[in-house]
Amino acid sequence: MSTVTANGPARTGRDGLVHPEFQGRRRRPRWMSVPVRFTVPLLLVATWWTGTATGGFSEQILPGPPKVWNAFTELLGTGQLVDFTLASLQRAAAGVFLGVAFGLLFGVLSGLSALGEELIDATMQINRAIPFLALVPLFIAWFGIDETFKVLLIAVATVAPMYAYTYLGVRNVDRKMLEAARSFGLRGPRLVFGTILPSALPSVLMALRICLSISVTGLIAAEQVGTREGIGYLVSLAQEYNRTDYMVLCVVLYAVLGLVFDAVVRVLERVALPWRAVVAAR
Repeated sequence: MSTVTANGPARTGRDGLVHPEFQGRRRRPRWMSVPVRFTVPLLLVATWWTGTATGGFSEQILPGPPKVWNAFTELLGTGQLVDFTLASLQRAAAGVFLGVAFGLLFGVLSGLSALGEELIDATMQINRAIPFLALVPLFIAWFGIDETFKVLLIAVATVAPMYAYTYLGVRNVDRKMLEAARSFGLRGPRLVFGTILPSALPSVLMALRICLSISVTGLIAAEQVGTREGIGYLVSLAQEYNRTDYMVLCVVLYAVLGLVFDAVVRVLERVALPWRAVVAAR
């Protein structure tokens, strides 16, 4: 009796056993990845452009891409766009660095030690349950409206997801791997940095992706108060002068920041976790 596989009849040896079929990977050409990834965003832009050009969308409410592009070139020509974007990136980077650092530290301590979990986990769950936007008035009262308030608000917004995913990643490390590492004499920081964190790295990188996305929301809230530079300040100016083209431009800039952050994490994943490309179906 012959066995039929997806590639046709299988070869059967003299002993009656079916020869195993080669289970290689059929990868899509790399050049196709970028067009496929941007298909849906381009369709949305095309719908937006068509709707405004045909009068389906009122340009008083939603300016078309040509008007948004004119606003972009206007701000780029004055130099404000570059200055505001750099100011926002600096605030986001400082806040994410603090939030990620403390979240990573607390997640490792809580994941490794029962005492650490008892001391840290309840507080972090409280922080995770409180919407960070509700802290804006308190932070203004405590720290004023300078850069400290903005950076700390982003840090508080990002510490909870980093903690939760790091804790989960540490707790899911294979116990046999830990026992093998200890048998080779790894203890303390060498065990953490040599075995535990590399094993928890997929969870940590996923947390970093979420933290970078949340930082954009924190940035919007922080830059609405006491700011003279930043994309959030540009939103306030656009609202004050009823420049809807500037408002839409700011939304596009935030979207571009999100894509840039996601691309950075993807590069880190490709470098640090090359084996994941083998698992993904292409």
